[in-house]
Amino acid sequence: MSDDADGADGADDVDDADDPKAAWRTWHEHRVASVSAPYGPLSLIGTHWLSDYPEGRIPAVPGRWRATEGGVALSASAEDGLSLDGEPFTGDAVLAADEAPPARSRVAAARELRITVIRREGEWAVRVFDPGSAARRAFAGIEATPYDPDFVLPGRFRPYGEDLTVQVANADGRERGLGLGGELSFAYRGAEHTLQVAVDEDDGSLWAVIGDATGGGSSYRFRFLRPGVPDPVDGSITVDFNRTVLPPCAFADHFICPFPPPGNTLPFEVSAGERRLKDALAARI
Repeated sequence: MSDDADGADGADDVDDADDPKAAWRTWHEHRVASVSAPYGPLSLIGTHWLSDYPEGRIPAVPGRWRATEGGVALSASAEDGLSLDGEPFTGDAVLAADEAPPARSRVAAARELRITVIRREGEWAVRVFDPGSAARRAFAGIEATPYDPDFVLPGRFRPYGEDLTVQVANADGRERGLGLGGELSFAYRGAEHTLQVAVDEDDGSLWAVIGDATGGGSSYRFRFLRPGVPDPVDGSITVDFNRTVLPPCAFADHFICPFPPPGNTLPFEVSAGERRLKDALAARI
């Protein structure tokens, strides 16, 4: 799963069956620490598509970056001040898409910048993370609704016979394919609802891009739901909207998060989970 579709950084693993309110508080604290970390989503200051720079020179990004059949070719001189795998780098190298978090990216630059390589639908880009970014300096926290047991609902996952891909708008204004693996159904206040969900190919966990009646008002315009791994026998799963999270593009404009696919905007208010950023950035909803 790309970082544009990831909303948790491992914080969803926090659990305490004996005290769900305490577990939620711990989860929320982990989330705040994760997104405000030096190379968390608040530190992203640029996503640069190499097709926009055919000569390989990206303003304010040292080195020369070119897309090739085998990956991204990086050329650097000593004046560029780049390091690769922890060592000063000059010369040429071909980089694959980064799988590790930005804090462990292969390429670093002056001012503690980290540079990562990404690929989306065959297009290559480089991203720059700066722990001194304006967004990270202005971060005042995440508005989140305290734990509400009414938003913990029994659900059931039904996989499709085969995976399908739908075209959805992304936060950068382009449409891209969103892979979906099945449907997640649940009841809320006597009415049945269904969400189209993706299935993480690594661990089988589900995630959904959802909208609701609070979107663009008291909550960010859309959010992510990651309910976990369904029962392998009957598909049962708990749908806990208390752990609804903001997408990465709520923290930095340079993420390309997918918008909800058709049918994933719920007709009721999901007044639970993360809602929007506090104070200085709260207007970006």
